[in-house]
Amino acid sequence: MIYMYTLNKKIINLVPYEPISSTYDIRLDANECPDNLPDNIRGEIKNEIDKLAFNRYPDPLASSVVSAFADYYGLNPDFVTAGNGSDELIFLIESAFLEKGDKMLVVFPDFSMYNFYSSICEVECDTFVKDDNLDIDVDAMIDKINRDDIKLVLFSNPCNPTGRGITAEQARKLVTSVNALVILDEAYMDFWNESLLAEVEQYSNLIIFRTASKAVGCAALRLGFAVANETISRAIKAVKSPYNVNSFSQAAGTVVYRHKEYLQNRQKMIVKNRETLYNGLAELSETTDFRVYPSCANFVFVRTDSAAAIWEYLKEKSIVVRLMGDFLRITAGTEYEVGKVLDSIKEYFGVKS
Repeated sequence: MIYMYTLNKKIINLVPYEPISSTYDIRLDANECPDNLPDNIRGEIKNEIDKLAFNRYPDPLASSVVSAFADYYGLNPDFVTAGNGSDELIFLIESAFLEKGDKMLVVFPDFSMYNFYSSICEVECDTFVKDDNLDIDVDAMIDKINRDDIKLVLFSNPCNPTGRGITAEQARKLVTSVNALVILDEAYMDFWNESLLAEVEQYSNLIIFRTASKAVGCAALRLGFAVANETISRAIKAVKSPYNVNSFSQAAGTVVYRHKEYLQNRQKMIVKNRETLYNGLAELSETTDFRVYPSCANFVFVRTDSAAAIWEYLKEKSIVVRLMGDFLRITAGTEYEVGKVLDSIKEYFGVKS
């Protein structure tokens, strides 16, 4: 008898993620930092890589980069766990902190991978829908969490893809009003100032994610961090893989986080370029069907019936942004890139610059 193995129903129809792979002059689709690291920092990284013992496993606790990260944000390194990108931490915590029959809650619209990983973990995932302004009604969310016995709540703040966010006061109210574990993915909080990072150890039910992929400009490293109190941090370290962050990423991340002034200055420049992008798009909304949402992140979110046509028009000019149905998410690139995308969209509408 010949047996035929069949994939199970939760993965049989999945397809691999396929990002835009063609070469474009301007890439504003992935919310990456627009600038590569300068020569002096890359030189320091090369020096550290030369010291690596390639025959040895990496430090299982990623102590050096955790300490550099903690110092940059003024945290106790004991409350920080490094991950192979925030994605590893999302999947890890959903699978380890939830048991069979537990329910988790995400919001919509938000980062789609939260819900995707829950399906792989076979965890029931409910959705809280934002209002017409793409904002979260925190009181209504609290009611739903408590009423439906939600065990874990996970959303991005500021939000990807909307750029909107809840304030620290609102986040504090949420965390202290529910029994659920609350995870705030603050991947874009470097561009805003409403974080709970400095007080995370005060709460028994809070985890905050941070990433090196956005303001820190190191998406290539796949380096993320979970920050929580001592009890939760110990549990995350216990369930993660022993050598989850490779030695290259640890070495490079340690160097980069030590350049505080450089990172802070670049963050300010990105926010400045975001505001230029927002203002330019908002000006267009006066004569088009654009609805431009104020952003706390490093991108601007726009609703327009012309989204698909504009996306194609920009691609013809070797500019790529993110198309999401009737929405465009446009990353704040360099000053030059912001100018080019604004000029191109104006050209599409026949508006003179």
